Amino acid sequence: MDIKSIQERLQRFADERDWEQFHSPKNLAMALSVESSELVEHFQWLTQEQSRELPKEKIGAVEQEIGDVFIYLMRLADKLNIDLLQAAQRKIEVNEQKYPVAKAKGNAKKYTELEK
Repeated sequence: MDIKSIQERLQRFADERDWEQFHSPKNLAMALSVESSELVEHFQWLTQEQSRELPKEKIGAVEQEIGDVFIYLMRLADKLNIDLLQAAQRKIEVNEQKYPVAKAKGNAKKYTELEK
């Protein structure tokens, strides 16, 4: 399945339920934020190591939340006519400029804090 076919399926899903009226970019962005928070909740209070070694039942719950995040992100991109793959590619190119390997390798500093 490709992105376009998933977007079409999500559009049909919303149309069949008469939910299109609720799927404004504002509402979709808000729902995306809520679902992202629900994803984060699964990692709250875990150590770095615990977050890397989630039990199977927790992985299933995390997978559900990742699915929700992805769905709302796809709906939002569709509403705004944004090509997700192109947006990701462009952002990677921007980040390559902001975080050159010679300055960013091995640290988590924001690009504004890297040595000039």
